[in-house]
Amino acid sequence: MFVRRNVTSLVPALAAVALLTAGCGGRDDAKSGSEGPASSATPHGYVEGAAEAAEQQSRLLLGDPETGDTRVLDLITGKVHDTARRAGLTALTTDGRFGYFHGTEVTQVLDSGAWMVDHGDHVHYYRAKIQEVGEFPGGTGTGVRSDAGVTVVTSADGKAGVYPRTELEKGRLGTPARLPGTYAGPVVPYAEHLIALTGGSDGPAEVAVLDRSGKRVATPDAECEEPQGDAVTRRGIVLGCADGALLVHEDDGAFTAEKIPYGEDVPKAERAAEFRHRPGSSTLTALAGQDAVWVLDVTEGAWTRVETGPVVAANTAGEGSPLVVLETDGALHGYDISTGKETTVTDPLLKDVPEAEPGGTATPVIEVDRSRAYLNDPEGKRVYEIDYNDDLRVARTFDLDVRPSLMAETGR
Repeated sequence: MFVRRNVTSLVPALAAVALLTAGCGGRDDAKSGSEGPASSATPHGYVEGAAEAAEQQSRLLLGDPETGDTRVLDLITGKVHDTARRAGLTALTTDGRFGYFHGTEVTQVLDSGAWMVDHGDHVHYYRAKIQEVGEFPGGTGTGVRSDAGVTVVTSADGKAGVYPRTELEKGRLGTPARLPGTYAGPVVPYAEHLIALTGGSDGPAEVAVLDRSGKRVATPDAECEEPQGDAVTRRGIVLGCADGALLVHEDDGAFTAEKIPYGEDVPKAERAAEFRHRPGSSTLTALAGQDAVWVLDVTEGAWTRVETGPVVAANTAGEGSPLVVLETDGALHGYDISTGKETTVTDPLLKDVPEAEPGGTATPVIEVDRSRAYLNDPEGKRVYEIDYNDDLRVARTFDLDVRPSLMAETGR
C-alpha cells in the first residue's frame, strides 16, 4: 500500500490548519469591521468542487514523447491515472496546478487537480478531479507563466496573451487579452503586474513592468544581455542573463531591478540557462556546463559553482538541504552547497544515462518538495521517491506502464 509519509503527522497538521483558519478568519473580520463571528456558512478557504486537505497533495505529471502517452501519479494514494494521448509531445511544464503539454503546434492544458494557496503565514492545500482544459496556440518554444490571477502564454515569436485564471479553474480557457508588441522571453506575472523583456534583437533587452493590459507602468534601470531562464521566488523574479541574473522586486508598489553577477567571465555553454528549485525557496539551481552546477542564493545575492561529475540533472530544497545531482553513472550524489564537497552517493538507479543536452527536454529531472525528491527513470519505466534528508534514501519506487521521459510535480 502506497501512503505518503510527511515529516509532520496528520493530527498536528489538522490542528495547525484549524488554528490558522481561525486566525485568518479573525483578520478578515477585522478588515470588514465586524465585531463578532462571520455569519457566512462558507468556511474560510472554501473552493467549489475541491476538498481541502491538511497536507500537501502532490501529484506527478508524466509523459512519453515517443508514444504520446501521459499519466498522473497521485503521490498520496499511489494510484496512477490515465490521461489523454498527445501527438507530437515535446516538453512538459507546470505552474503548480496545471500541466502544460507542449507539442509541435499547440500546448495542451491539463488540470492536475492538486494545488496550494499560499497566504504567507499559512497555506491551504486542495485536491480535486483531474480534467482536460483545452489547447493554447503555439507548441515548441511557447512559455506559460501564471500567478493567482492570470496565465500568460508567450509564443516563440514573442507575442503574448493573458488568460483569466478563473476560467482555467472552471475547466475552460476563456478569452485572452492580447498584449501589444513582442517580447524577448516569457512574460511573467508578478505583484499584480507583468514583468517583461523588450528589445534584445540588436543588443541587451530592457526590463519593463506592465499592467495586466500590457501598458508599461515602470521601467527599472536594468538591462539583460542574452536572456535565458526565469524563476519566481519570494524575493522576486529572477531573470538569467549573460553576466549573471537580474532580480526584479516589488516593494510598496515600486519596482526595482538588482544585478546578481557571476563575478567572472562565464563561457556561454556554462551559463545558467534553466533554473530549477523548490517552489517557495529562494535557492535556485542550474547546470553549469557538463561537469558543474550553479547554485544561486537569491537572498544573499550570490552564486556558488559546485564541481560535480558529468551532470544530468540537479535540484535542491534550499535552506540547508543538500544539492541533489544525477550524474551519468546513474547514481544520485549529494553535495554540501557551502563547501562543495560530496556528502553521499547512492547505488546506480538509472542505466545508460546520457549527459544533459542544452535545450533538451526529454531527460531525467529531479523534482523537489518540502520532504521528498522525485527522479524519473524513462528506461526503467519507474519513478523514485527520495528522502533527501536521509542520505538520499529511496523511500518508494513507482512502477509504470509508460516511459516517464517528461515529469513535473503539482500540488506544491
